Formats: sequence, structure tokens, C-alpha cells
Amino acid sequence: MLVDSHCHLDRLDLTAHEGSLDAALDAARARGVGHFLCIGVSADNAATVKSLAERYADVDCSVGVHPLDLQAGAQPTLDWLLGELEHPHVVAIGETGLDYHYQPESAEVQQASFRLHLDAARMTGKPVIVHTREARADTLELLREAALPQAGVLHCFTEDWDMARAALDLGFYISLSGIVTFRNADALRDVARRVPADRLLVETDSPYLAPIPHRGKPNLPEYVRDVAEFLAQLRGVAYDTLAEQTSENFQRLFPLARVKRP
Repeated sequence: MLVDSHCHLDRLDLTAHEGSLDAALDAARARGVGHFLCIGVSADNAATVKSLAERYADVDCSVGVHPLDLQAGAQPTLDWLLGELEHPHVVAIGETGLDYHYQPESAEVQQASFRLHLDAARMTGKPVIVHTREARADTLELLREAALPQAGVLHCFTEDWDMARAALDLGFYISLSGIVTFRNADALRDVARRVPADRLLVETDSPYLAPIPHRGKPNLPEYVRDVAEFLAQLRGVAYDTLAEQTSENFQRLFPLARVKRP
């Protein structure tokens, strides 16, 4: 069994499935995907991801505000976030973090929001899902400052081994997406070979970043199988071994998720 540990089910391009989310999820299930974590990115989509988790027994969700979804002068509040986290199918916080690639001018606003999410993680014990791009030093500094007692995950990891090792030393997991299959991703493939087996997750980040051989098409949860197969070959292990290990890792990191093993 596989878990797509990070997907945006409310944003999928469902053209290939005649507009049906049910059909898209069935296609993933047919390829061995047994659970999906649907990610919150804003106050606006919190209700949507919760409703999807209520609708499907194999979908859980997170709630948070992505650093690129922050509105000027409209920071999320801790009371709002804690209230959202009370929902029984909200198993994680985020995605949150820092993105200086697109909005370096909003670094201070992003850092304030990231700290708020980390505070919520400390108060609730729920794991935090971290987005980081061109903000390596500040991301690690804030994670060290937070000193969370529980693990979290750096999702869709694209950084180098030094950052991966620093995050692993803080107890974090590393999640790899279809980017690891791209031709220019040699440095990331080096990271993928070195991440300890018990700290590795796989994801699609669909509808973004479809893996080879689907690159250029809208990404779908079913393609997490392609990511897992690529990683198994890269790491020199059987596919079933990698699928089982990453599913166990997901359950350990997200203990509230309703994962049903075959």
C-alpha cells in the first residue's frame, strides 16, 4: 500500500477523469494508493479540505496558511488555527513555512505566520508540514527556535543534503515528489539515496509537478506510484519494501490519520 502524503484534492485538474474526483481517487486506489492527505493552504479552503475528509474514509486533511497565500494585513490568528485543528480529521498543521523565491519582500510576514503555526504545533502536538524555498537558513533557525517535541515534515523537498541532514537532526521527515524524477535533479537524487528509510515519505503535491513520464500534464494522486517506483529503483530496494516503509512512516508521523492497512 502507498500513501500520497501531500496532495491538493480541491485543486486537481480532473479532465482525464471526466471531471470526477471519485474517478480520480479510484484510479489511484487501483494503483495501490490506500490513503491521501489533502492539504490546507488558506483560511478560504479550510472548509473544503475538511469536507473532503468527511466525505472519504481514506482522506485526512491539514489546515494552515501557505506563505504565498498570506494576505497583507490579514495574518491568521492563533485562535482561528486552534479552532480548525479541533476537527477530528485534521491530522496536521500547514502547509506553512517560508518562500523567498516568489515573495522575498514579505519575509517578516511569512516568519510571523510560520511562528504562529509552530506555536499551534507545540500546543496541540499535531505535526507541522513545512514548505521552504530559497529560505534555508531562516527555516532551520525557526524550527530550532520552536524546539517541537514531535516530528514534522519538509514536504516536496528540493534542497541539498546539508539541509536534509539538519532537518533530520531536528526529528523531521523528508517527503519527495515527482521532482526527484526530473533530468536536472541530480543533487536531489543524492539526497533521496541518503535519507534514512524510516524518515522518508512520498507525495505528488498534485496538481503540480507531475513526475516523468507524465511531466507536462496535470499531476494526479495516482502518479505517486511512479514516484515510489523511481525511488525504489534509485535506492536499490524492492518497490513493495519502499511502499510498506513509507506507509509505516506516514502512520508514525500522522498518528491520527485513518490509515487502514490491507
